[in-house]
Amino acid sequence: MSGSTSGSSTGSADGSTRSAGAVVGLLSSLVRHAPRDLSLTSVSTLSTLDRTGPRRVTDLAMAQGITQPSVTSLVTALERAGLVERRNDPADRRVVLVAITAAGSEYLHARRRANIEAFVQLIERLPPDEAAALAAAIPALEHLRELDDEQRDPSASPDGLHAPEHV
Repeated sequence: MSGSTSGSSTGSADGSTRSAGAVVGLLSSLVRHAPRDLSLTSVSTLSTLDRTGPRRVTDLAMAQGITQPSVTSLVTALERAGLVERRNDPADRRVVLVAITAAGSEYLHARRRANIEAFVQLIERLPPDEAAALAAAIPALEHLRELDDEQRDPSASPDGLHAPEHV
């Protein structure tokens, strides 16, 4: 009997399911080992702001898949922690944008460095052929990230509409 989860799954579909399962398992491991000082939604919000620049609360709510009141509360907590700030939109002074602060950016980058280091230690334990296969998959993994970003938040696409501001 095959290891397929469905009698109709064959070839590519089974490979996609196994690949997705492996990535999800790896991500779950990352989440379990990450510090629990901020919620995943808070970290995701910081990451969105870091990647796309200052955003309106309504844009953040859409990107995070949560309600505007929830994002407003989250932004208030992140602001109190010094990780984000609210500022007026230079194009329309009536609009308030949320931007990541230097402290928020450093927090996010330190967290990423710690996560990367944890995975580097695991990768170094792989046999050379498996490490090479993982390295060969990097372009596909990066492309998956881009596709997910575009699906969740079309306005964050690399068309320059929401390029990060440097202040």
